[in-house]
Amino acid sequence: MTRILLSGTLLWVFGCAMPAERMPLRPLPENGQVLPYAELLTRIRAQANAATEAFYLDHWNDLEDMAKGIEQTSRFLSKAEEVPPKNRKILKQVTDDLNKNAQKLREAAAAHNVKDIKEALQQIISKVRDLRLTDEDGEPKKE
Repeated sequence: MTRILLSGTLLWVFGCAMPAERMPLRPLPENGQVLPYAELLTRIRAQANAATEAFYLDHWNDLEDMAKGIEQTSRFLSKAEEVPPKNRKILKQVTDDLNKNAQKLREAAAAHNVKDIKEALQQIISKVRDLRLTDEDGEPKKE
């Protein structure tokens, strides 16, 4: 009985402490399909977070892949449908900046250039924040 109780307790402790597996994002189909803004915004935010995590863990190949994904998503974002009016005004400039910073991130990750990676990630996160959904008053929507 003690063994079962001890085994159950250890399983519970270690099971709760294990990090959740992250589902990889598949590349978007390059068939010209237009996707909703909110879906793409959620996607690029997840990619930026995954890139930051890959950087902290020194997973250079994963970081390069995330940068490629951010580049692709920024291209799709520039053509998104259902863009909120306040975001429509800045969308072209912000997606161009995202694309440039993602390219810089990819190159810096290939070279393991920590300084440039930090700068690129900071810019990407800032630009993604600029694209967040807002209500009519310009305040972030409560999700």
